[in-house]
Amino acid sequence: MENLKDQVVLVTGASSGFGMLTARKIVNLGGKVILGARREEKLKELADELGEVNVAFAKTDMSVLEEVKNLAKVGMDKFGRIDSLVNNAGVMPLSLIGAGRTDEWDAMIDINIKGVLYGIHSVYEHMMTRGSGKIINISSVAGKRVMPGGAVYSGTKFAVHAISEGVRMESAGKIQVSCIYPGAFMTELAGSIKDESMLEALMARGIGKIAGDAEYVADAIIFALAQDHAVAINDITLSPTATP
Repeated sequence: MENLKDQVVLVTGASSGFGMLTARKIVNLGGKVILGARREEKLKELADELGEVNVAFAKTDMSVLEEVKNLAKVGMDKFGRIDSLVNNAGVMPLSLIGAGRTDEWDAMIDINIKGVLYGIHSVYEHMMTRGSGKIINISSVAGKRVMPGGAVYSGTKFAVHAISEGVRMESAGKIQVSCIYPGAFMTELAGSIKDESMLEALMARGIGKIAGDAEYVADAIIFALAQDHAVAINDITLSPTATP
C-alpha cells in the first residue's frame, strides 16, 4: 500500500460528514487536500484546523460546472497536481413519487449525478496525461436496492455505479476507480429530507438507533486511496453490523 504523505486529494462535500473526516485523516497521514463545499464558513474553519500549508479550498456548488472546474484550478495553482479525487458531495431528500416534489428530484440529479460527472471532468484529463490517479465515488447501499420513497435517490446512486464502471473501463491502466456504498452512518445527509412523513418512516424503522460512526466510511475511503497503482479497490459496501 502507498503512503499518503504529500499526496494531493480533492474532496467534495468537505464541510461535514464523510468528506470532513476524510480530509482530516489525509492531512494526519501527511497528505494535502483541496476542499470544496457550498458552506464557505465551514471550509474556512476546517482549513484553519488543518493548517494553511496543507489546504486549498473554494466555495463550490457541485451542480455548477464552472465552480467545480475552479475548485480543481485552485488546487492545481497551490499544489501543482491532483493525485486523487473523492467525489463525496450528495443530497438525499427522500419522498414518494406521488408527492411530486420535482424540485428535490432536480437537486438530486444535479448534485448526485451531474456533480459526480463534473468532479471527474475536472481532474480526468490531468490524470490521464500523467498516467495515474485515483477516483473514489461515493454511492450508497441505495445504489444497490430501492425502498419506498427512495426511487429518485436510488436512481442517482445506481447512476454513480454505472459512471464508475464506465470511467474504469475507459481509463484502464491509468486511473484507479473505486465506488463505495455506505449504509446508515451518522452524517448530515438526513437533514436534506424535507418530507416529514419520510423522516417519520425512517425513525419508525429505527435508522437513528442503528446508524454507525461515519469514521468507518472515512477509513474505507483512506483504504482505497492508499492502494498501490497496480491494484484498484473496485467496490466497497459497508453497513453497521446492526443493520437487518
